[in-house]
Order: sequence, then structure tokens, then C-alpha cells
Amino acid sequence: MFEDRRVYRRQHQKTGLVSFEITVKETNLNIQAQTDLSDQAIRATLKYRQYLETHILEHPEFATALSPLPLPRIAPAIVMDMMEAAKQTNVGPMAAVAGAMAEYVGRKLLALSPEVLVENGGDIFICSATQTVFSIYAGNSPLSMTTGILVEPQQHPFAMCTSSGTLGHSKSFGAADAVSVLAYSCSLADAAATALCNQVKEKGDIEKTLHQGKQIQGIQGIVIIKGEQIGLWGDLKLVRLP
Repeated sequence: MFEDRRVYRRQHQKTGLVSFEITVKETNLNIQAQTDLSDQAIRATLKYRQYLETHILEHPEFATALSPLPLPRIAPAIVMDMMEAAKQTNVGPMAAVAGAMAEYVGRKLLALSPEVLVENGGDIFICSATQTVFSIYAGNSPLSMTTGILVEPQQHPFAMCTSSGTLGHSKSFGAADAVSVLAYSCSLADAAATALCNQVKEKGDIEKTLHQGKQIQGIQGIVIIKGEQIGLWGDLKLVRLP
């Protein structure tokens, strides 16, 4: 989501877990687990990137579409998840790619570590027995890195994904400083964050965009920041960061 991730990633350090980073081509993941699982994470990342790269070679429109594509009869699970998320949120499937990669690598590592956090450019897949505070990076907003989202322990792995219309290189048609979405599916959270961010052009759009987000099945919470204004809905609460 933004170039210098070091401060942001330190905010998410879970007590008792080992933090490490891997890079495979354009994919850079910050991972936390009970032990350093770098080799396993690299293999998983290579595997799922290959699925996506092969699908794009056969279906180039998958990489460029800005709206949902017809679901194929047969495709790898990661591709199908991205396309389903795109269909639910009315965006292109690549809007879900960072979240999908975080989740699929994370779920692979859960066989080796019961607690896992995978962050991919501001999109986070997590399985943890303790409460988690996610910091919000929102550019020049006075709420950036001063406000966090507290999520209580969940019975299932879940995701917190963030999109910005004012930061990073990802395509956005909106102007929100940050839109964060809580969901059990990381693909859905990523696609929804993009879709909702596209709707925020000014501060007055926050309320109606929250209402639109509540209609997306599978979304548990939403935070929208534009300047000094913030909108909040769902199973989460805001906390002040130290």
C-alpha cells in the first residue's frame, strides 16, 4: 500500500511470534509465526504465483479487467476466490490479488504454526488466539498511525485489508486516505476495500459508502478515513495508538 512499510509493520508485531520477510518477484510478505518459516513461505508463494501467472497467460483479461469476469468452469482455487470476490464487490479480480496471496500463503503455514500473520502491502491475513490492534496508515490524515482498529480474538482466521486513493501504486478511482475492511475472506476484504475506496471522493461520501459496504455479504467491519473525518461500522472498535 505504501513504500516504507517498516514502521507500519512494527505496529503489528504479536507477542511471542517470530517476524520475518520474504520476497518473490513483486510479492513482498511480512510474516509472523511461532518459528521462522521462510523456506516454506517462499515455496507457497511460488506455487500460488505460478497458478496466477499461468491463468493470466491463458486469460490475459484477468490481469486488466476493472469489472467482474464470468466464472470459469475450472480454475485454481485462488483464481476462483479472486473472481468470486470481484463478483461480490463489482471490481476486477486483480483487486483481490494481494489479499488472496496473503491468505493462501498464510493457510499453508497454519499446518506448521497455529498462529500466523501474513501482511502483503497493507492487506493482512491472521489467525491468532489474542486480540489484535491494526494500525491505520492514511497518508497525510491526522488520524494516520495515531488510530488503530482493535479486533477481539476470532474463532476462525480472518482478514483486515486496506485500500487508499491517495497512497501507493494500486489503481483507485477514489480519494479516501484509507478504507479498511474486516472479513473472514482476505480476497473479499481486499476487493471490498478497493470497491469502497472508489466511492469516496470527498468527506460527505463516507456515510453512504459505509451503507453500501454493509450490503456486501461476508463483511464484518469497515473503517473509512478522509482527512480528519472517520466512519466506522461493524465488529471492531477504534483505539488510540501509543
